[in-house]
Order: sequence, then structure tokens, then C-alpha cells
Amino acid sequence: MAQEALVPVHRRLAVPGPEATRPAKRRDAALDGQPRAGQRHDVARATETLGSPVESDGEPIAVRAVRIFRELFPQVLISTNRPERFQGLGVETVADRFPGSGPLAGIHAALLASRYPHVFVAACDMPGLDPDVIRFLLARVGGADAVVPCWEGDIEPLHAVYAAGALPDIEASLRAGRNAVRDVLRFLRVDYVSEAEMRMVRGAARSLTNVNTPEELAAVGGCFDDAS
Repeated sequence: MAQEALVPVHRRLAVPGPEATRPAKRRDAALDGQPRAGQRHDVARATETLGSPVESDGEPIAVRAVRIFRELFPQVLISTNRPERFQGLGVETVADRFPGSGPLAGIHAALLASRYPHVFVAACDMPGLDPDVIRFLLARVGGADAVVPCWEGDIEPLHAVYAAGALPDIEASLRAGRNAVRDVLRFLRVDYVSEAEMRMVRGAARSLTNVNTPEELAAVGGCFDDAS
């Protein structure tokens, strides 16, 4: 199960994966893809925001993402080649093994650094990430290499769940100079969540919204109350 959205190279991702209520069961629960009530999901990796601290409801996007991921996941990572920007967040940062290769290199770095079998990846330009939507995607974890939602006639591979099993294909693609996430998905077993299914999940539109500038954030309302 794998997913990624087409985003500019300067945007980074966010990543988590599955965990159970007790450490001894985390790995088994993730492997069998049967998240249970009260279970969390592994590695979260919040990403570099646009060049400036763009805010959602007065909170920097990266700060909000980290806050949400900490509520959901036992491990949170920030994929960035400029770790000094995130020193104040108290989150582990990971650098690309394939610099200049875009979001796919970030997903690769997150999977390598993850202590768990799955990671949830989110783009840094998503100010309205919703915990319930993330949980919905995590609940789809099964035998696929990636779980990727479909939205507004397209796919959102940078708001998706990836399995450690996808790592060999992702690395092979990067070594061959094929850096587009969408291209790699063609070689993976992907569980595409239909737009119709996504629209039944409260908060999906908000969670899948992405912005490129403060002006675009203002255009979509700027405020993403977690309860809305």
C-alpha cells in the first residue's frame, strides 16, 4: 500500500505507521493489517512547510501536523535536508539518501528510519490534516504496498500509507533516476480508496486540502478547527 501526491520538490512529507496498545503486539497488529480499537499507527513524519511559517488557525502547519501525529503515532519523523528549521519541535529528522529526488526520496528515508512495518505520509502543505481521516486510511492496511486515497478525480499519494515492503521497489526506482511517486505506484500493489468512499469520511475534504502560499491558505478559510 503506497500513496503520494504530486508536490514540488521543496515541499516535504509527513509520515506515520501502525502500533497497538501494547508494544509486544504492535508489530503483529501492523503485519496482519487489523488495527483494533485504541490502537495507534506507527511512524509519523511531519514535513517542511513552504519557505515561511505558514499558519493554519494561528498555528504553523508543521507544528499542527506534529501535534496531530503525536496523538496518533508512537514515532514521528520530519523528512528534511534542513533540520535546523525544526529544532524547536523536538522531533527526529531524517535526511534523504537520494538528495534532489523529490518527495519519493522523502518517503524512502522515512521507511528506512521507521521502527514499524507501515508509515503514513503527508505533504507539508496540508493545513487541515484530520485524525479521523488518517485513522480511516490506516484501517485499510492489509496486504497492499500502499493505501492511497482518490480525490477530485486524482490520487493523493502524499496523504497515504506505505508498507516497508514497498522499500525495494522505491529504492530501485530512485537508483534508476525515476523519481515520480506516481510512476512507482504502477509497480506496487496499491489499495486505491475511491473518492466516493473518501467522501463518506467526515473531514476528508479538509484533510486532503493542500496550499502553496499564505494567500491560498486564506482562500480556503485559513482555519481548520480539529472538530469541524
